[in-house]
Amino acid sequence: MNQDKNTSVWPKVGKIIANIVLAVLNLIWLFVAIPVGIVGFIAQVALNYTSGRSKKTEAEIQALKDEVESLSRFREISDVDAEATHIKENAKVQSEHLLAEAQSQAAQIRDTASADAEKIRADAQSQVSAAREKNAAAEVEASKKIESAVVESKRIVAEAEEKAKEIAGDAYLVSKNVEELRQTETALRNAINGYGDEWLKPTYSLLDELADEFSYADAGQKLRDARDHSATMVKAGVAAACDYVETTRRETAIRFVIDAFNGKVDSILSKTKKDNYGKLERAIRDAYFMVNMNGQAFRNARITPEYLDARLQELKWAVVAMELRAKELEEQRRIREQMREESRARREYERAQRDAAKEEAILKRAMEKAQRMFEKASEDQKSQFKAQLDELEAKLREAEEKGQRALSMAQQTKHGNVYVISNVGSFGENVYKVGMTRRLEPMDRVRELGDASVPFAFDVHAIIESDDAPALEHKLHQELAMMQVNKVNPRKEFFRVSLSDIRALVEKQGLSAKWTMTAEAAEYHETLAIEERMKTDPDAQRQWAAFYERLQESSVDDEDELISNEEVTTA
Repeated sequence: MNQDKNTSVWPKVGKIIANIVLAVLNLIWLFVAIPVGIVGFIAQVALNYTSGRSKKTEAEIQALKDEVESLSRFREISDVDAEATHIKENAKVQSEHLLAEAQSQAAQIRDTASADAEKIRADAQSQVSAAREKNAAAEVEASKKIESAVVESKRIVAEAEEKAKEIAGDAYLVSKNVEELRQTETALRNAINGYGDEWLKPTYSLLDELADEFSYADAGQKLRDARDHSATMVKAGVAAACDYVETTRRETAIRFVIDAFNGKVDSILSKTKKDNYGKLERAIRDAYFMVNMNGQAFRNARITPEYLDARLQELKWAVVAMELRAKELEEQRRIREQMREESRARREYERAQRDAAKEEAILKRAMEKAQRMFEKASEDQKSQFKAQLDELEAKLREAEEKGQRALSMAQQTKHGNVYVISNVGSFGENVYKVGMTRRLEPMDRVRELGDASVPFAFDVHAIIESDDAPALEHKLHQELAMMQVNKVNPRKEFFRVSLSDIRALVEKQGLSAKWTMTAEAAEYHETLAIEERMKTDPDAQRQWAAFYERLQESSVDDEDELISNEEVTTA
């Protein structure tokens, strides 16, 4: 039974295997035979194309050979072009080579120059760095010296205060506080009432300690040094102090008082003039006490006395610089005035010499004519012509003397006249000007001084001729120095003194002169009389008003005439 069953199974298995093999063959046919056929087809097509192309290429090659053969007669020209091309290429190569060498050399030069410049720059930077380091070191050294000096001064002051406390005890502290309170009270009073004449100080007191050759430029340098010193004190941390222990609070409080004090001082210094030193000095001290009083609320934040002195030094040199500048300008003005005076005097001498020479020539011609008439005259007429000749001879001698005097004064640079004049209406009694002029006519100078700058003319009390007028004037000024009216600018040459004292000084020099001891002051006294009448007499007032109106009209007419003449002259 089982054997039959096995016999029936094997045919089925064989059939299944046959089907599988058949399927595999179909797949192989599908994936192998078909692509091979396609590839074969493509290869056949390519072969056909290549064969045709090959035939075409052979035809083209043959055509080219035929063309080359036909162009063989142009072979020489082709060689020339080839040679030319070759030459051009060689030239291009050489040019490129030269250019490359030039660029290489230029690059070397640039590199060398750059290296030199870099070296120079490095040297310069090294020198600048060295200078900066030196400057910084100097600044640090200066700061250390200032700080050391301030510390030392504080130590000395502290020791002095300790000794004072030991000696006087509490009384010293009380007196010190009282003095500070008194100074603060003065500062408050000055802030309310302003700075009066009580704080004025003469500027020349600042100049006494300076050398005679000390100049405006020297004072300017001192001012710059003082400003640098103040700035260095701030940087060194010795311009102010404070009792705060905490660093931040202490530095904040110190900056506060320094800014407050410097703001006030800078504002004060901006008002500096050559004649307000005392007031500004007091104002800076007041600012010091006021700022320190306000700083007490910040643990006694305060400006140090040393920094106060530094700012006062700035004020001192600023005033000195302005005073010296004013003196230089005044000296230049005096020199220009002296040069104008010398020029006027020289012109006067020259004119006097010309006039004397002209007069001499006229008199000589008149004498020659009179001499001829004298020779032709009768005995009775000769006495008349003789008198005429004598008169002409006297005039000639006078003209010659006048010319010689003018020539002598022109040749003597120190010859001149010292004058003593007054102006009661302008300056009051017992005020006299003692000056000098080299004019041939001294009254010309006196009339110039009495021009529109003063209300009345000067009265002349004496004119003293001298061979050394500048020395005589200088001697008299020295003797009268304590009586100088303007003690700020002594060049004004006005003195409050009696006329008899001036006369005694002149006579002590062994000089004699004609003196007028009483000042006429005619215009002044007449003016006083007119004013006195006008107080009670209306007619006098009307007369004066009418007189003044006529003067105004006359001055306008004169001015119009002057303008008209100037226009005509210009045209």
